[in-house]
Amino acid sequence: MKAEGIIVKALSGFYYVAAGDGVIECKARGRFRLDGSSPLVGDRVRCSLDSAGKGRIDEVLPRKNWFIRPAVANIDTLVFVAANVNPVTDPFLIDRLSVIAEEARCGLVVCINKTDLDPGDRLYERMRKTGYPVVRTSAETGEGMDALLALLRGRVCAFTGNSGVGKSSILNALLPGANIKTGEVSEKLGRGRHTTRHVELYKLGEDTYIADTPGFASLDVTMTNVIEKEQLQYDFIEFDPYLGQCRFHDCAHLKEPDCAVRAAVSAGVIDESRYRSYIRLYELSAQHKFWEYKDE
Repeated sequence: MKAEGIIVKALSGFYYVAAGDGVIECKARGRFRLDGSSPLVGDRVRCSLDSAGKGRIDEVLPRKNWFIRPAVANIDTLVFVAANVNPVTDPFLIDRLSVIAEEARCGLVVCINKTDLDPGDRLYERMRKTGYPVVRTSAETGEGMDALLALLRGRVCAFTGNSGVGKSSILNALLPGANIKTGEVSEKLGRGRHTTRHVELYKLGEDTYIADTPGFASLDVTMTNVIEKEQLQYDFIEFDPYLGQCRFHDCAHLKEPDCAVRAAVSAGVIDESRYRSYIRLYELSAQHKFWEYKDE
């Protein structure tokens, strides 16, 4: 018997494939280990079942994108969960993830949680200015959950963000009965304990899956390729109307005269702190150290 589906969980050498109305427990063919192309959560796969009902993954279908950490594939939307109260999210983390999303050709949604404690007005306005969808939520009161759900429908989404910002609490609110483990936030350190130990996709509805991923104290979401500094300007979507409008065709938007991007920053059209993130990431990319960041 043959089946086609999506890997929703990988654990201890077994892959759990959602196909039709059920989930098939599978092992992968040995050749995947030999050629270094092991299946990932989110992969669309073809598998076969023997007479005893044991499954085997025979083929991994072409991927839209894939990430090294967390180990997940075919993400349509990255959802960055932030907060403006313990732990307070560093906006630079969001900016780095927005670049990662652009490179992966997937969407980004910024979710500001814990709004029952702090609405995060500055962060909300900052990110709204970029053009990315921004939603304010409270897992405690249910605020914003319908708006968030509307942005997820029909998509495979991965939730990420600092440990302690409430990712698992949001998933529990969206998925009653999932009972995803949540953790307390350390008042001393201002960060949460990691409660998610593996990547798992949860079915939210027709063609809609959401992934809980291990949390981080420092950003640990990486793709397969280093981003070149020349490419970075295209990953800040609010720069787009001004690219090609500078005096110099190879303008890096740093100190060059008659730079259209810098003029937009001066005019308040582009957020100044987002522009500072661009400079910081440009310098890291120039050193091929884009991914190195310590959340101190």
